[in-house]
Amino acid sequence: MPQWSNKGDFKFSAGPWNMHPGADPFGPPVRPERSMVEKFKILKDLGFDYIQFHDDDAVPDEASVGERESIAGKMKTLLDDHGLQAEFVAPRLWEDARGIDGPVTSNDPAVRQWAIERGKRAVDVAHLLGTNRIVWWPAREGTYIRESKDAIASFEYMLDWANALLEYDPNIRILGEMKPNEPMDLMYLPSTGHWLALAYKTKDPSRVGALIESAHSILLGLDPSDEFAYAAFHNKLWGVHLNDQNGLKYDQDKAFGAVDLRRAFNQVDVLVRHGYGQNGEVVGLDVKAMRTQPAEISYLHLKHSKEVFLDLMELCHRIDRNEWQQYVTARDYESLERFILRNLMGK
Repeated sequence: MPQWSNKGDFKFSAGPWNMHPGADPFGPPVRPERSMVEKFKILKDLGFDYIQFHDDDAVPDEASVGERESIAGKMKTLLDDHGLQAEFVAPRLWEDARGIDGPVTSNDPAVRQWAIERGKRAVDVAHLLGTNRIVWWPAREGTYIRESKDAIASFEYMLDWANALLEYDPNIRILGEMKPNEPMDLMYLPSTGHWLALAYKTKDPSRVGALIESAHSILLGLDPSDEFAYAAFHNKLWGVHLNDQNGLKYDQDKAFGAVDLRRAFNQVDVLVRHGYGQNGEVVGLDVKAMRTQPAEISYLHLKHSKEVFLDLMELCHRIDRNEWQQYVTARDYESLERFILRNLMGK
């Protein structure tokens, strides 16, 4: 068993989209957009170590192949200047018009080929930014109506896409970030277990793992800590996106621990007890500022999420594990529950 993780083992990341101007489907932006330089400075000042990227966060879609190296090189310099690193690159397949029906599982072979090429582009960008991690969120890989696609064929297409990237670069690792719904009604491979089953069918399962987002597990009706544990059981918990969620609604990306502190504690406890971070895994945050937040303090959701994580990490180390075990041994789960709640309340 690995040694328990301590504060020094944890490195933190966030994406530039976590500091956004506040637009939503029901209203326009309410804050000015920050430059990437401003975002990097804020994250560095908050003690973050890594930046999460979509491919077009680093290199715009309209950039030519010839421009890619120069543009990505400037972004790498910007990271270096701020003492930051790229954690991963995720191909943004879902916003392009060609991805309207799920490009990887499209019924159109030309679109499926485009999805592979876009994935390879993300690999190239990742290489230029200094990371070998590719995160795949299969955002539109599903159906609005089940009769529109052949599910078995779709699973084959998803396997083909992953294999194409593994063959393209022998050094990359693919981290699947699964979600059961939104933007599609029903998405293929909705859970960590579904993804890992596919991972074992790839050409190189050793380079395919999972990145698990708290909210995505909650939307599936599962506890995120169990999803973390299951991936860790397979030695494939390679990334997390911590946040919180009010019920089975849309993906809310609330600050970590804001809704259910006990659920947050269990997530941190799994990570601490199983040595997360000791092999380069990063604690990623995927949290959005409330739309009501003034521009000048629209970064506190990141600060507070990180603080909650570290506070809960300290609790994991100081909580009386002997007393905990006594309740387990006695099968006195009522008292165990009170013990956990008492500790969460600082009693």
